[in-house]
Amino acid sequence: MKYMLLMYADESIASKFTPEEYQAAGQAWYALGKELEAAGVLRSNCGLSPIASATTVRVREGKTLTTDGPFAETHEQLGGYYLLECQDLDEALGWAAKIPTAKYGSIEVRPQWVQK
Repeated sequence: MKYMLLMYADESIASKFTPEEYQAAGQAWYALGKELEAAGVLRSNCGLSPIASATTVRVREGKTLTTDGPFAETHEQLGGYYLLECQDLDEALGWAAKIPTAKYGSIEVRPQWVQK
């Protein structure tokens, strides 16, 4: 089963890291990537640009409307994702707990919809 692990956090937190915290975070992300690869569960992952670069698209009454920024104001922003192939939800939750963002944000774990 494939699970999408969506990483949410306040973007401003990482920008306040000290050089030491930034280096430790980089090492934690690198170690997680290696662990996911070694376990054979990693299918895809990607970080996202800051929320200021977002554009939201809506279609209303046949007209396409675009606005700068996210679709809603929130205290946490979607910062990236991991797509993992796991045996079950418990395994996916275990990996989610290892994502560094979980220490100051949240990780939403959702099974991939499988069309039959």
